[in-house]
Amino acid sequence: MSFPLLDTALPAGADAREHALLLRRVHEASFSGRPAPAPLRPVIEDSWGRTRRFGIEPDSAPPPRMARPDELQRLREASPIAEVLPLIRSSLVSVADEADHIMLVTDAAGQILWRDGSRRICGIGDRVGLVEGAFWNEGSTGTNAIGTALAVGRPVQVYSAEHFVRRLHTLTCACAPIHDPRDGRLLGAIDVTGPVSTIHPSTLALVNAVAQLAEAHLQSIHHTHLERLRSVAAPLLAGMSERALVVDEAGWTAAAVHMEPVRRVLLPKRRETGTAWLPALGECALEPLPGGWLVRPRPTEQAAPSTVTLDLTRPVPAMAVSGPSGEWAHRLTPRHAELLLLLAVHREGRTGAQLSHDVFGAGGHVVTVRAELSRVRRHLGGIIESRPYRFSEEVLVRVRAPEHPEDLLPGSVAPGVRALREAIGDGVTPWR
Repeated sequence: MSFPLLDTALPAGADAREHALLLRRVHEASFSGRPAPAPLRPVIEDSWGRTRRFGIEPDSAPPPRMARPDELQRLREASPIAEVLPLIRSSLVSVADEADHIMLVTDAAGQILWRDGSRRICGIGDRVGLVEGAFWNEGSTGTNAIGTALAVGRPVQVYSAEHFVRRLHTLTCACAPIHDPRDGRLLGAIDVTGPVSTIHPSTLALVNAVAQLAEAHLQSIHHTHLERLRSVAAPLLAGMSERALVVDEAGWTAAAVHMEPVRRVLLPKRRETGTAWLPALGECALEPLPGGWLVRPRPTEQAAPSTVTLDLTRPVPAMAVSGPSGEWAHRLTPRHAELLLLLAVHREGRTGAQLSHDVFGAGGHVVTVRAELSRVRRHLGGIIESRPYRFSEEVLVRVRAPEHPEDLLPGSVAPGVRALREAIGDGVTPWR
C-alpha cells in the first residue's frame, strides 16, 4: 500500500483565520495586478493556471453542470466504490456530522455520487452546488479539492481563498482519490468539506486514510474473486500436461501449472479466443473461462512488439504496446510514468544515478530507481533494457502529450519532468 504526499493547506503553527485573510489578499492581488503579499502553493498556482484556460471567472462562474437523476442512478450502480460505500460512511459520516462538515464521494469525472453529513452544511452546499449529480472537476468549478485532487492524482486540501471562484472562499475542503487496486484505474474521490472556521490540520490525513482503507477493502474483494476463479479452474488445470495460467479479466493470476506463476499478465485490449503476444510470456493461446482466461504459453520464439505509445493525456497515464499479434494497454503509476517519459526522451539511455537526479533532484535514490524499473521490466519483457536503462532500439516509441505543457504529469514534482514542461513551453519537442 502506498502513502502519497499530503498537500495540506494550513502551514504549521499558523492561525486559521489570519491565514484565510492572507489568502484573500493574495486572491485580490492576483486579479488586480498588484504584487501578492505571499506566494501560492505550487499545486494551487498550477490549478489556477488550468482554471484560467477553462475560461472560468472568479466572480461570474456558472453553477456546476448537473446530471439527470436517471444518469446519476446509473453511475451509482456502475461505480465500484458502491461496494465500499458502507465502509466510507461508517468511517467519515459521524466525524463530518460532529465537525459540522459534509462528506462527498465522487466518480473519476468529479461528479458527486453521494453526500452525507451536517444538515446545516448540506444547506450551504445546496447554495454553492455541492449536491449529488453536480460536477466538481476543475473544468466545471475551477480550483477545488475534488477537481484538483483528481487532476494531480494525490490528496489535496484547498483552503478558503485558494479556491479560484470567490463564492467558495467560506469553505475548506480535503480530498483523496480512490484507485482500483487491480489496475490503478482512477475510480473517484472522497471529500470532506466545511466552513473555514472549523479547519483542522488532521482532516486531510483522515480522508486519505479512509481512501487507503477503501482501496484495501476493494483489494480484499478482488482476492475473494480470485479464490472463486481458482476453484472453478482447478479441475481443468489438473488434467493439463502443458504450461498454463488462469487469470481474471484484469490479468491477475489465480492459478498456474507446470510453470512459475507470474503475479499478473497484461492481456490484450481486445481479448478473444486465439493467440496473442504477452509481455514476459511471448506468444500465448487464450481461451475464455467464466470470470477469466486460460493462458497457455507456446514454445515458440517470442514475437516482440513493434510500437510503444505512452499516453499522458489521461488523468491516469497509460502505455499501449502493439505488434503483429495484437495490442494491449497498461495503466501506469505516477512514478512509472515519470521514468518511462524520461526514457522516451533519452533514447540513448540513462543510468540509475542520472534517473535519481531526474526524479528526486539528488543522486541518493538509485536503489529506489532500480526497484521501480525492475517492476516495470517485469511487465514489459524485453522492451526496456538495462546498463543503461533504455527502450530497445527495435521499438518505436511514441508520446501522446497534453495540449498544454502544464498538464504534462501535473502531479509530478520531478525536476526532469518540470524541465520538460519548460522545454515544451519554449516550443521544443523533447521526444523523438
